[in-house]
Amino acid sequence: NYPETVPISHLFKNDYSEGCHPSILEALMRTNFSQQNGYGLDDYCAEAEKLILQKANAPHSKVHFVSGGTQANLLVISAILRPHESVVSATTGHIFTNEAGAIEATGHKVHGVETPDGKLKPEDIQKVLDVHTNVPHQLKQKLVYISNSTEIGTIYTKKELEYLSNFCKEKNLYLFMDGARLGHALTAESNDVTLEDVAKFTDVFYLGGTKNGALLGEAIIINRQSLQEEFGFHIKQKGAMLAKGRLLGIQFQELMKDDLYWDLAKHANQQAMKIKQTFKEIGCEFLAETDTNQIFPILENSQIEKLSEQFDFYVWKKIDAQKSAIRIITSWATETEVVERFCQEILRLK
Repeated sequence: NYPETVPISHLFKNDYSEGCHPSILEALMRTNFSQQNGYGLDDYCAEAEKLILQKANAPHSKVHFVSGGTQANLLVISAILRPHESVVSATTGHIFTNEAGAIEATGHKVHGVETPDGKLKPEDIQKVLDVHTNVPHQLKQKLVYISNSTEIGTIYTKKELEYLSNFCKEKNLYLFMDGARLGHALTAESNDVTLEDVAKFTDVFYLGGTKNGALLGEAIIINRQSLQEEFGFHIKQKGAMLAKGRLLGIQFQELMKDDLYWDLAKHANQQAMKIKQTFKEIGCEFLAETDTNQIFPILENSQIEKLSEQFDFYVWKKIDAQKSAIRIITSWATETEVVERFCQEILRLK
């Protein structure tokens, strides 16, 4: 018997509370006794890489599978940068706020830039460059870190991404996209960016599995060929190379087959938008305008307390003495029945 706390269907705290999609469990069982090479050299990783690169139309890119998002960020940034080089990130960026100084621990400074919507623009980056001109006495900015969707649920348009990519090329900067929720960004109703665009406009990005139906795992895609050759050394040296790499390959093979990955992300987005519409009906304002699986309604503290009696979520940011923004996240497994029940409780707040 396993102890029960809050029923899992009542959690809107994150998008990795559930285990994984049943097809992944079935595939892991089906392949359990198949003997394969270790360290990502198995047939499943090879097939998963092939599927990802086909969908991204990026035949010259290289895929590496690792276990988590912080690990992916740490590996990519520490592998790319030389000791005197640094990173530019929005202050809402995961590497700036929620990774316990992982990047700094490798000897690389993260320059945080305040943005209204979690998205970096060329002019934001230029401000950092402008105050680091005393060569060789100051750090050299070399990498721009962005997230799509961002940590506040917003997404980049194709025009914004292309503009940012061109700026980075002009300034000789690498562009790295954290794709922990890339599935949700690319299936959002307002999105006009494709996976092919992401591969075209970034030097490195990753596809997040942990937050979109996998037990665990992220697929790092290295597009710039000069960064590909020795990346495996960094994975091994940082303890991120799984002997049973097949566990990651099998999951991404299942997620990529028949577009399951995109279907799961779209489901999460749709459930969030139902909740968002209900908050709008009671006159709520939002911390950010989103159409991904993250929403940030601003509520009276008494309303938050009432909702918390049956549902679990983060109180994200204090607005003033009476109001706070909460974060609601839906997942690939969020049930329509639970969303409807939550919406009924929201309407009672009016």
